[in-house]
Amino acid sequence: MSNFVGLRLPVMSCHCASTPHPRTVNVVGSSSCSLLNKTFKNAPRRMLLGFGASSFLSHFITNMSASGFKSFIASAKITAGPSVDQILKNVEWPEQFPFKEEDFQRYDESSDSTFYESPRFVTHIDDPAIAALTKYYSKVFPPSNTPGVSILDMCSSWVSHFPPGYKQERVVGLGLNEEELKRNPVLTEYTVQDLNVNPKLSFEDNSFDVITNVVSVDYLTKPLDIFKEMNRILKPGGLAIMSFSNRCFFTKAISIWTSTGDADHVMIVGSYFHYAGGFEPPQAVDIFPNPGRSDPMYIVYSRKLATA
Repeated sequence: MSNFVGLRLPVMSCHCASTPHPRTVNVVGSSSCSLLNKTFKNAPRRMLLGFGASSFLSHFITNMSASGFKSFIASAKITAGPSVDQILKNVEWPEQFPFKEEDFQRYDESSDSTFYESPRFVTHIDDPAIAALTKYYSKVFPPSNTPGVSILDMCSSWVSHFPPGYKQERVVGLGLNEEELKRNPVLTEYTVQDLNVNPKLSFEDNSFDVITNVVSVDYLTKPLDIFKEMNRILKPGGLAIMSFSNRCFFTKAISIWTSTGDADHVMIVGSYFHYAGGFEPPQAVDIFPNPGRSDPMYIVYSRKLATA
C-alpha cells in the first residue's frame, strides 16, 4: 500500500458540501462535481497529504484490513467492517502526533471572523440529525437545573441542539458571531473568540462539567492547543463531546478533513483527545438516524481523567 493518500477533489467535494449557502447541502451528480472542480482547480492546494498523516492512516488501514475493514480512506459511509463504535477501541497510537502543520491548512485562509461576520440563522445539519444529537445529549447531560453544573458550548451559534427546556445555572457559548450568540436561548453568557487565532480559553481551571462542539471540530487549525485547553477547564471527570457530520464549509475545513472520509474523521478527532493528554481513551458513537435519508451524525467523546 502506498505511503501517500491521494486527494480526490471532486469526490471529497461531494462528501463535504462546499456550497456557499449557509445551510450546506450534499452535492450530488457529475455536473455539481464539475462545478466544484472548476471552482477549486486554481486553489493553492497540495494534492497529497503529508507523509506523517498518510503513514498514520496507512498504519490503521493495514491493521484493520485483516478484520474486513474494506475502505478506511475517503469512505462516505461506514458500510463494511467494524462499526464506528469500534474504531477507537484498543488503538495503538503512534508515539508522536502524526499530523503536520500543512494538514491543517485550508483553501480559504482568510479571517474566520470575516467569514462569519454576517449571522446565519440556519441549521447546518438536517432535522433527523438534529433530533439524534438532542436525544444523545438527553442521555449524557447532567439533569436539568443541577446545582453547580456548568456547560461550555464551543463554536456555538444561535442554537445548541440541547434538549427542550434544558437549563443549567451556567451555560456559556463561545463563537464567532455575536448576533447569533445573543439569539441562543440556552446560553446564560457568551464569549466571541476566534479559536484559530487565539486557542487560549479565558476560563478558570476546572470550570466546566461538559463541553460540546457541534459540526465545527473540522475547522480547528490548532486542535491540540484547544484540546489541551479543554482539558484544563474541564472538572475532573468532565465530559467533552465532539459531534460531526459529512457537511461543512469546504473552503474553511482543514486539509486532513476534506481529504478523508467519515471513518478517518473518527480517528482524527480521537487523536486530538489522545495527544492532548489528560483524557480517558476516546470513544466513538454512530448516532446516524436514517442511513441514506438524512445526514450522518457521529460523536467522539472523552472524559478528563479524575486524577492527574
